[in-house]
Amino acid sequence: MAREDAPEYFDVIVVGAGISGIGAGHYLQKNCPQKSFAILENRENIGGTWDLFRYPGIRSDSDMFTLGFAFKPWTEQEAIADGPSILNYLEETAREENLFEKIRFRHKVVGASWSSAEARWTVEIERGETGEAVHYQCNFLFMCTGYYRYEAGYTPEWEGMADYGGTLIHPQHWPENLDYRGKKVVVIGSGATAVTLVPAMLEGEEAAGHVVMLQRSPTYMVSRPGMDRLANRLRSFLPSKLAYAITRWKNVLLQQFIFRRARSRPDKVKEFLLNHVRDELGPDYDIETHFTPRYNPWEQRLCLVPDSDFFRVLRDGTASVATGQIDRFTGTGILLESGEEIEADIIVTATGLDLQMAGGIDAWVDGEKINFGDKVTYKAMMFDDVPNFAISFGYTNASWTLRADLTCDYVCRLLNHMDATRTEIAVPRLPEDEEIERLPWVDFSSGYFKRAEHKLPKQGDRGVWKNLQNYPKDIFALKFGKIADEAMVFEKRRPAEAKPAGEEAPEAPEAIAAE
Repeated sequence: MAREDAPEYFDVIVVGAGISGIGAGHYLQKNCPQKSFAILENRENIGGTWDLFRYPGIRSDSDMFTLGFAFKPWTEQEAIADGPSILNYLEETAREENLFEKIRFRHKVVGASWSSAEARWTVEIERGETGEAVHYQCNFLFMCTGYYRYEAGYTPEWEGMADYGGTLIHPQHWPENLDYRGKKVVVIGSGATAVTLVPAMLEGEEAAGHVVMLQRSPTYMVSRPGMDRLANRLRSFLPSKLAYAITRWKNVLLQQFIFRRARSRPDKVKEFLLNHVRDELGPDYDIETHFTPRYNPWEQRLCLVPDSDFFRVLRDGTASVATGQIDRFTGTGILLESGEEIEADIIVTATGLDLQMAGGIDAWVDGEKINFGDKVTYKAMMFDDVPNFAISFGYTNASWTLRADLTCDYVCRLLNHMDATRTEIAVPRLPEDEEIERLPWVDFSSGYFKRAEHKLPKQGDRGVWKNLQNYPKDIFALKFGKIADEAMVFEKRRPAEAKPAGEEAPEAPEAIAAE
């Protein structure tokens, strides 16, 4: 009989109730109905990013036909959706799937320890307002925690910040009821957040007086309509699921074509993007200074400008772009190294995220601490020598949910294979007879990835150890590829038992031959 104080047990624990966690709940219920599971969420609401970020204009930088789930059509008219619409979509999905009864809010996972003898994880949790320490146990731990710290974004330390007399904020923690009407605003950064904020702060009766986007260096930008006309047309005469699937694949293939073209013919793509900006801003605008990056297209994400809203406020003069290095903050604004001073009542540091792996938890395997930065990922979702543990991590060159869907489906296939083979442990093992070259996990030059390289795992140079970052290839690898391959080892546990003096200790877990 179990002790009253024994930790509560689930077959699977999912950590995080954002896009990935809600998707995991759907796939577990559909494909593994025999499995018990719980979803642990640190915050008081579902939605992850789409509940956390509250800055003006918050929206997706991917179309909702690929950012939406494969199993639930996006039915709104706008393809580029705002944050509240995305959050409504996620809440509707969770209600339809009856997932709220599976979600335990205010459960912050801080650590996890694996025991091979028991074939289970013991998960350490801080619960509720008081941070009460509790423990759950599971056979499989699925981390759907995103890729950045929710507690704080990244803000560089500039000289003189303490001298600044205005309001200084980071978009990740936007203050409620911030009054920027008629004020001079500087937004530091040139990524998706900055390009969203600038036009949004110039809308309506609460509009700022003038907004400057201050960038150290430019970003490639491209405008596209907020609505997908083909999608809306297809929905007028086709069933919603079929119309959704056609639009989804149209957008996937178009994105893949553009990405491959950017890698094979970067000069041509660069010329196309810059000509697009010239068409938006006119021949007299200084495109060379403000919109010509130092890198090739898709070495960082393209910055999406729905319905040309960012270009529109530059044309009408309510916004402007300044390009240069910050020398220091002053009492009234920012001094650039060029000597130019920009006055500001409000400064927004849209300077990026602080990346972390697996929700930043401390994790151990049989008493040995895991350093994720030293690990090689298997199919970009599991780690060498870490049993029964997976992460959901989306694409850098496409929508997050495309890969999240595939990852959730694969985890279910893996669990079902373990049941079919009566094994309890699945662990990727690097080959002993050949050297796998360790490469950066993602071929991406964005600052937030470069800053976090020491935290991120590595990818290998071949086979299941490569991070493909290619949706069509991942479909074959994850949805239809072999579960029992040369790298995945399946084992049965051998619980430690009390032995009379002199008897040998239990053997290591028994490996099961790949079928």
